[in-house]
Amino acid sequence: MIQGKSLSHSELSEVARRMRRHILKMTHKAKGGHPGGCLSATDLLDVLYMNVLRVDPQNPHWDKRDFFFLSKGHAAPALYAALCERGFFPEEELFTFREAESRLPAYPSCESTPGVDMASGSLGQGLSIANGAALAAKLKGSDQRAYVMLGDGELHEGQVWEAMLTTAHYHLDNVCAIVDYNKLQLDGRLDEVKSLGDLPGKWRAFDWNVLEIDGHDLPQIEKAFAQAQAVKLQPSVIIAHTIKGKGVSFMEDQVDWHAAAPSDAELKIALEELK
Repeated sequence: MIQGKSLSHSELSEVARRMRRHILKMTHKAKGGHPGGCLSATDLLDVLYMNVLRVDPQNPHWDKRDFFFLSKGHAAPALYAALCERGFFPEEELFTFREAESRLPAYPSCESTPGVDMASGSLGQGLSIANGAALAAKLKGSDQRAYVMLGDGELHEGQVWEAMLTTAHYHLDNVCAIVDYNKLQLDGRLDEVKSLGDLPGKWRAFDWNVLEIDGHDLPQIEKAFAQAQAVKLQPSVIIAHTIKGKGVSFMEDQVDWHAAAPSDAELKIALEELK
């Protein structure tokens, strides 16, 4: 399928459950990764890949595809889980994550992974790249859209704010930014490390169309993507309030799960909760 599959909300919910199980098993087997921020982003990526993005899993470099850039590259397992569910590669390949010669490295690579359009790891660069892709689409008269997911801790990077000015200046209404606003980063709670203050107000001040949602409510997510696509002459940002570690009780809202793989016992409990 090239267009989004238009799954029902119950079908999307089942895909999200499978994605969460993939993420946990991948990070457990690799003994590394960032499950907390993957689980917070799962529902957003689920709706985006299943119902929104125009992509062709049989032709990842299709020249009319929409783009997705994972700026918070440490959430690679969530992206790989979405790509797998969309049909870019088989499920068994997920469990080569972080292995030598695997097509699924620790951080996304556009050179090795089908469906990945940007190598990421160093934070702060994704929106700039999305701007370039969107501007190129405008110049060639294409209706391609560029989606980019940013972490909330990533918004401490100055380049993001410079890029926000550029998006608005060029009226790139084919850019949609998604902020995974789980309020935690590697060093602790966001408000304790460096508060973002009135985050929606800041984006509005940079002349963006702001959509604020519950990032785990599938109908809200789907509606926000549709609203963003309908806005003209202005870029849109979806500020998605999420919970780090969503779906696993002992991981939820716990900073220790930013970068820690589950043990055998923890994996068993987590998979049972997601059964």
